[in-house]
Amino acid sequence: MHTSAANTIEQRQKALHRAGQSLASRPAQSLAEVEALLSEDPNNVTAAQIKGSALRLLGRTGEALATLSALKEKMPGRAVLYHELGLCFGALGDNQQSVKHLRKALELKPDFSAAWLALSNQLDSQGDQAGSQAALERHLQTSTRHPELIQAARHLQAGKLGQAEPIIKDVLKKHPEDVSAIRMLADLAIRLDRFHDARNLLERCLELAPDFTLARQNYASVLRRLHELPEAMHEIETLLREDPANPRYLILKASVLTQLGKHAAAVDIFEGVIKDYPNQFAAQMSYGHNLKTLGRVDEAISAYRRTVEISPTTGEAYWSLANLKTFRFSDEDVSNMRAAVTSGGGDADDQSHLAFALGKALEDRGEYDESFKFYRRGNEIRRIEHSYDPRRNMYNAVRQVKTCTAELFAARSGAGCQAPDPIFVVGLPRAGSTLLEQILASHSMVEGTTELPDIIALSRLLAGDRKANPSGLYPEILRELAPARLRELGESYLESTRVHRSALPFFIDKMPNNWLHVGLIHLILPNAKIIDARRHPMAGCFACYKQLFARGQTFTYDLTAVGHYYRNYIKVMDHWDEVLPGKVLHVQYEDMVADSETQIRRVLEHCKLPFEEQCLRFYETERAVRTPSSEQVRQPIFQEGLEQWRNYEAHLDPLKKALGPLLERYAINREEALAVKPFPARSVLTKEVR
Repeated sequence: MHTSAANTIEQRQKALHRAGQSLASRPAQSLAEVEALLSEDPNNVTAAQIKGSALRLLGRTGEALATLSALKEKMPGRAVLYHELGLCFGALGDNQQSVKHLRKALELKPDFSAAWLALSNQLDSQGDQAGSQAALERHLQTSTRHPELIQAARHLQAGKLGQAEPIIKDVLKKHPEDVSAIRMLADLAIRLDRFHDARNLLERCLELAPDFTLARQNYASVLRRLHELPEAMHEIETLLREDPANPRYLILKASVLTQLGKHAAAVDIFEGVIKDYPNQFAAQMSYGHNLKTLGRVDEAISAYRRTVEISPTTGEAYWSLANLKTFRFSDEDVSNMRAAVTSGGGDADDQSHLAFALGKALEDRGEYDESFKFYRRGNEIRRIEHSYDPRRNMYNAVRQVKTCTAELFAARSGAGCQAPDPIFVVGLPRAGSTLLEQILASHSMVEGTTELPDIIALSRLLAGDRKANPSGLYPEILRELAPARLRELGESYLESTRVHRSALPFFIDKMPNNWLHVGLIHLILPNAKIIDARRHPMAGCFACYKQLFARGQTFTYDLTAVGHYYRNYIKVMDHWDEVLPGKVLHVQYEDMVADSETQIRRVLEHCKLPFEEQCLRFYETERAVRTPSSEQVRQPIFQEGLEQWRNYEAHLDPLKKALGPLLERYAINREEALAVKPFPARSVLTKEVR
């Protein structure tokens, strides 16, 4: 062979190698290199294969499919070709052809880890959860060098976290840089809600293996759970550059957009996924949630009903219909739900959702005793996996009262960030906070956001490492914070919430659980306004009990627990009135119903906002509303909900007992309950927490 010919072959091989290496990160560059090669050597099948992959990554899927399909006869035994074809068909929404070609790739190469992961994604999109999980397990098997990790993965899937953990840690003790084990330990941390630990593990994993796709997907999910949304979106875009039409990545992106309040953009993505994967019931469900938030109720109902068609035992779909509040189930719906409910066993999540949905359906029919039976069953199921410690809640209340004294606030007067931007709406869920938000968001100077987690995140940051101090350093650490640190914390809150805001001067944070953190809020944001949305304890507590919350609010799953929680809430709110007089405006829901204009004027005056007529017509304001009251606040205020709890009074003795003397502060007589009354006077209950 002549030297020049040998040099030419060597140059082509180097060019092919470069194109293959840069394919995932720089597909346009890879495409240019292989097209140059193909102009000289049209029969170079490896170059043609890389060209097809590059075209797919650039979103030119039709061209990619044509290029790769032409290679079938020339490369009949090449598994990577069939893997690429499977990805192309998946990108085009042809789920069956995608699965067919991925299975062919795995027939040719059974240990093809990436193909197993792609097959898991496609089967998930078909609604085949069992097949998807089996394919994911094969992906784990073929991507790890340590067989014992397979058993750990099975333990994780079965929820046997205690059995999985020692296996994973033993592997890491011997092989500290094994990325499969690191990712699996992160998975364990996620299941234990230890998201910061999971983030650290996944960052290490990606540092060692930047192309570890499953780890990056997990990392994006963790960032989303930590509400680090721009960072999560960056990781998702990295995933989508490699696999632009992957339905799991697209659903994850739409979920982040939902959290950012960009519901219309999320709807567009879900519509595309559903068009290509009509049996993707998770996408259908989330699609319905976003439509509901945007007020497109009829379309939301259709999406939820489609979810039921795809998966008749998916309880969340029925509960989503019930959670519209204005929706009414048909006789057929009730019959179908009864058929799906078990007396024991079944998927706990589905069964709890079905029970709450049946409780609402029967309540609407006036069958209150049977309705309560299902509400109780739903709550009992939720308590199994969602523990709540009432003693810790009381302990935290006591600590706030003892720490946040008038002397502390006097000593820190003038400290903190002076910006007046936030308006906090606190209280129990289902107490009228969404109504207050809708009223305020109807004002031209105020933006409604959502239940922002940022104050709670700051409290956890101040609490420090729970391993070193299980009780945490918060709130006692507030006594030690210098004015500069308080200002820094206030500024960090404004910065972290900026992603949810536009250019309006004021915004609402309606996280109800912030009632416990009024002291922190005042110290870091002394000019913020705080409104307490309050409701009659029997009405408010029972409304919480019959509401299935997506996450958190675990105190609501027991009548005694919710009653004690309400008492702690009132005790702490009384304390804020004593040490920060006038800081918190209390708005009684019953007063708002009886004389809305007077209460709306009070709210605007407290927030130092000029009166605007549209605040009285809040139900005409078009905006996204994400809470269970979304449909109710799009209507004028009505009185029907005030006394619903009385239909269940025969079952509510545990709640009455838990509330105890607190009930003396509120009207209990049916006629009095609907009358306009001044805000209830403080009682001696505050002394109990000292």
